[in-house]
Amino acid sequence: MRGPLGPVIGKYPSSSDVNGGMGNGNNDIIKHNRKCRDVVFLVIFIAFWVAMIVNSSFAFNQGNPLRLNYGLDYKGNVCGDRHADRDLHELELRYWLNPNQVYQSGLKDSKFQLSNARSICLLDCPIPSEDSLNWVCDYPEGDIHLSIDDWIDRNYDYFADLTPQLRNSSLQLNGPCYPVIFPSVNVYWTCQFIARASNVSLTHWEQMGGVKVIEDIAIDKAIHKSINSRSSVLKRYVADVGKSWPVLLVCGGFLPLFLSIIWLLMIRHFVAGMPWITVIVFNVLMVSVTMFYYLKAGWIGNDAISPIIGEHDPYYHVSARELNHLHFAAVLMTADDCGFPILYCYSPPYPYGNICPEVPTLSSYNRFFFTLKDMIAPLISAHDYVPVAAKVIGEVQALIIFPVIPYAILAIFFMFWLSAALHLFSSGSVVQNDCTANCCAFDLKEMRLSCNSCCGYTIRYTSHIAAAILFHLFGGYWATQFVIACSSTVIAGSVASYYWARGETSRLVRHGLGSIALGSLIVSFIESIRFILESLRRKLKLVNSMPGSWFGKATYQTSQGCLRGIGCIIKSVNRNAYIMIAITGKGFFKASEIATELIMSNILRIGKVNVIGDVILFLGKLCVSLTSVLFAFLMLDTHKYKSAHNKISSPLFPVLVCWGFGYIVATLFFGVVEMSIDTIILSFCQDSDEHQGTAQYAPPLLIETLNDQNEMQRLTQ
Repeated sequence: MRGPLGPVIGKYPSSSDVNGGMGNGNNDIIKHNRKCRDVVFLVIFIAFWVAMIVNSSFAFNQGNPLRLNYGLDYKGNVCGDRHADRDLHELELRYWLNPNQVYQSGLKDSKFQLSNARSICLLDCPIPSEDSLNWVCDYPEGDIHLSIDDWIDRNYDYFADLTPQLRNSSLQLNGPCYPVIFPSVNVYWTCQFIARASNVSLTHWEQMGGVKVIEDIAIDKAIHKSINSRSSVLKRYVADVGKSWPVLLVCGGFLPLFLSIIWLLMIRHFVAGMPWITVIVFNVLMVSVTMFYYLKAGWIGNDAISPIIGEHDPYYHVSARELNHLHFAAVLMTADDCGFPILYCYSPPYPYGNICPEVPTLSSYNRFFFTLKDMIAPLISAHDYVPVAAKVIGEVQALIIFPVIPYAILAIFFMFWLSAALHLFSSGSVVQNDCTANCCAFDLKEMRLSCNSCCGYTIRYTSHIAAAILFHLFGGYWATQFVIACSSTVIAGSVASYYWARGETSRLVRHGLGSIALGSLIVSFIESIRFILESLRRKLKLVNSMPGSWFGKATYQTSQGCLRGIGCIIKSVNRNAYIMIAITGKGFFKASEIATELIMSNILRIGKVNVIGDVILFLGKLCVSLTSVLFAFLMLDTHKYKSAHNKISSPLFPVLVCWGFGYIVATLFFGVVEMSIDTIILSFCQDSDEHQGTAQYAPPLLIETLNDQNEMQRLTQ
């Protein structure tokens, strides 16, 4: 059991130190000599940062974000890259020259892959002629004395300048020129063939003696399958984040900063009405964001996202995996919209009753949520504690502007982290395929027909790159948790210094960095393991449905138990541990133990006040982040992000990133109120425990509030 902490955190005050329940600031509480705790984990955190820098250096050295959007030509150059063998910065579209190779790659039993088909980079997708035959010729080199600009101006066609030998080679689909038989459309910077040959072009081709061009739906499906592969979709999502950086800057940075300040002012001046305001605004935002998902998914209006870039024939319809993801997001948001009213109507066993008694009892998980009535009643009674926190913030004026410091640190960190992430996701090596396919293509440099091999190039990702990506993602989460924990501890230390030493400053964070590193590491590991186990649990649902699979059932139940255990650990590793680190100077585990025992022994006092942080401020954070999402949708709906090379494949990832940034910024600023209230209450409880139930250092306003007998009687009825 925890004994008195007076000798640890300071000395008991004498009667001369107490004046009306308030110390005169001459005690040794908070100001006693401290020492660094959990130093090993601080060293681990520093080593982690060194590893992050090395990992990011590898990404910047090996990565090329252009690979996330644009394909490779038959020489291994990235389309749109000005640093390739030739300047391709204007040539962003990948086009397959030989339609028969595309057809062959679309056959089920064929060993020929689309990545080995001959492709080049163009400015736009070629279209068949209405009265003749158009050609797309290879890059001009060798005896073809044309510049790239002249080649583009001639619509990539120099067939009329070829020798009879080269013309005959072209009629055999061996190059250097290839006929434009099928229409194509720009789908995510790849020319998607439409399996509907132009009769005019095909007739001219046959009359010239060209070999048979196969017309089949396999031509369409082969390219479509490549464009919609999971890896291609993931790379486009990551590229969307890079393209929409102005949206992230405004909606993920500046807007949450402004909204957080406005929300804090409203909490201070409209305490009694904030429960209603928060719930109403939250529901309006939820419905608004859901409507945007419906719009972009095409279920409402005609503003669905399209994989086709630029103007195109309305006859063409190309589906994309991104649209299916938006459909899922719209359904998920709809379920959330419908779920919250049910939760409002559900009343757990609290003394305020049930608003909707006809609604059956939900699962034990949903008992975490308060109903609307359950939220309102304690919040209206808890507004008495806000003036105490406001007085502290007024006394410690640096708290008002302090969140700007961690906000600036995180802003710089996220700019670096996102840039490194873009390069890391594109840091694979461009290597030539190891293939056995043989085909003939004319080499303009050597002026001969080469039929040995036609292996193309692909971007190869090794296992160490996957590990580097996972490390980068984990590192970003740990660094974010560390900065938030530092911010919380500074606020708790300032408030604790005000409570115990009346404004005397302390060196809490410097000595507590190791404990902060440990606490943020534990939270990061727990969240990562929880994510992995949740994924495993979902996969095992199918196994669990099989009646004879006892192993699957056992594994499923084990994962369920692990998830429940992890949930309990997460609840114990919370901001109260950082508060006790600031008050006692103990290490993380000891501070967590003290905080847990203190909370359990003062559950009535702490429980009613924590409602503000657990409900109003939590919903306030969601309101700030959802507003960021709403404005992100509006910004991404402009022409800039719907056309040309700035077009994003889907607003899904950018708005999710804006939601995350908005929530983090709101957490930093709302933490001033949360940590102020919680630190005052925990300090009061610690003070009462140290002095036989009578707090010696509490401000009169706090003593009057927490010792209100009518309030205590109402809570314990």
